[in-house]
Amino acid sequence: MTEYGRSPGSEPWHPGDPLYGDQGWEGQQQYPHPQQANEYGQEYAGDPYQQQQQQYQQPPYQEQQQSHGYVDPQYQQQMQQQYQQQYQQHPQQHQQQYETGYPGGYDTPGNLGQQYDSNWETGQAAMAYGAPPADPYGGQSPDLYGTPEAYPPPQPPGHRQNPPEPVIDWAPEEEARPEPEEEKHPFFTGEDDRDDAYDEYDDEPASGRGSRGGDRERRSKAKKRKGKNGVACLVVALVLAGGVGGVGYFGYQFWQGQFGAAEDFAGTGSGEIQVEIPKDAGGYEIGNILKKAGVVKSVDAFVSAQGRNPKGLSIQAGVYTLKKEMSAESAVSLMLNPVSQANLVIPEGKRNAWVYDQLDKRLDLKAGTTKGIAQTKADSLGLPDWAKNHDNVKDPLEGFLFPASYPVAKNSKPEDALRKMVSRANQEYTKLDLDAKAKDVGLSGPWELLTVASLVQVEGKYKHDFDKVARVVYNRLKPNNVETVGRLEFDSTVNYLRGTSTLDVGSVEEMRKIKDPYNTYAFDVKGLIPGPISNPGIEALNSAMSPADGPWYYFVSINENKTVFSVTLKEHNRNVAEYEKEREQGQ
Repeated sequence: MTEYGRSPGSEPWHPGDPLYGDQGWEGQQQYPHPQQANEYGQEYAGDPYQQQQQQYQQPPYQEQQQSHGYVDPQYQQQMQQQYQQQYQQHPQQHQQQYETGYPGGYDTPGNLGQQYDSNWETGQAAMAYGAPPADPYGGQSPDLYGTPEAYPPPQPPGHRQNPPEPVIDWAPEEEARPEPEEEKHPFFTGEDDRDDAYDEYDDEPASGRGSRGGDRERRSKAKKRKGKNGVACLVVALVLAGGVGGVGYFGYQFWQGQFGAAEDFAGTGSGEIQVEIPKDAGGYEIGNILKKAGVVKSVDAFVSAQGRNPKGLSIQAGVYTLKKEMSAESAVSLMLNPVSQANLVIPEGKRNAWVYDQLDKRLDLKAGTTKGIAQTKADSLGLPDWAKNHDNVKDPLEGFLFPASYPVAKNSKPEDALRKMVSRANQEYTKLDLDAKAKDVGLSGPWELLTVASLVQVEGKYKHDFDKVARVVYNRLKPNNVETVGRLEFDSTVNYLRGTSTLDVGSVEEMRKIKDPYNTYAFDVKGLIPGPISNPGIEALNSAMSPADGPWYYFVSINENKTVFSVTLKEHNRNVAEYEKEREQGQ
């Protein structure tokens, strides 16, 4: 250890010391220390090159202990910046110098190439101010202690001071603790204006470490943010409280639905009201309709009563005549009773005239009102194109008031009911594909097929005979048949044109005298009549599309289980006699 490493004392500097007199860096670097020998043949007492190599092989903390000389801080800073610039411009050159151990001021050992800077004599100044230490294996490793705090500038003897005491901030504990990171969302920070959005930049202290003014400003900003966070938390608390209240309300409703008694009327009600239940309506939908009409007091009461009734789920679509303020149980029972059903049911084979009459009665209209609407508004009620513009048709809607049950409320209009019936017929006929099936049986189109089906529906007394009756129709339509010569000769057509339904239509001679396109007994009426004479059902339509095979031209139904078919008129007359005898015995 050299004398420069001692503690401050009263010994004067030696005149031979390089720093004696503090001549500055430029003047003192020209002369070696008196203790050093010549540069050839002797080993220097303090060889700067060898010392530099050893210095770089030692740890940084040992190098710090061997620092020499006093350095002007201002000049030291300039030298540091200069060296860093040179190192950045010529990194390879400096790397080579560190590896060989020769400072930048010497070309070879002992030969001065440039002005010698004693600050680099040991290589410590370069290390202290950013120069990377040499790697003994040829690489360059970072200096973990290369900061101004790790390597303070050397002090001359007598001027050195003890290390400064650490500064301890005795602020209250709550100020010393780091503030927790706050939520950055604008909802919590309140950064909805531009001034508050930049508070984080204002929190930096104006002066250096330990600035009290900065702390006060930071605490002020923190209090401002805490105030905003308090408002946000209050809003969140209110929202959560509302959610809890909502859950409680719905929980109560659920409890009421499961365990509490639903509101309900008592008794069987009074007055009269009609309600229409649509197709595929469930219990809750029916309950809503009844509640709006004033029949039941609550939907839950009706659904509960419907579930308790063994037949409750069998309530069908239609119009029901009910009473107001009925108990839910009474309403379910009445809807299951056919008496309450106010639907208009159209049986298979009924003519349009019968349907018109029923609508007039149900809607309290003058007789003939619905028929007049059907005649004048037929084209606007939904008929398909193939059902329009046929000659000599008595009723354009005949065959399109499809047999089914229709809801017809008292306050409805006749055209609304007719439109529902035509729509239902279109749906059924589309499913059956009447156009394609008509060509299969030799007819021109669906209109003729519908006409044949209407004849089968009226002439066939029993459905199990429909296929054979359809065959009789097609056989009689053959123009060259020897029995009817292309005429149909059905009593049902005469009844249709007369508007009657009777078996006593008169003699054949009398009927032939009637001049009407629908009179199939007339000599000049051959083939099909102008249009349907009834509203056929699905069974009659299927038989018209798929008739049975057989040579029959005649048939007569003696009783429910006996319908006889014959090929000749002679056979047919014998069967008619048997029918008359059976009829007389039944009377």
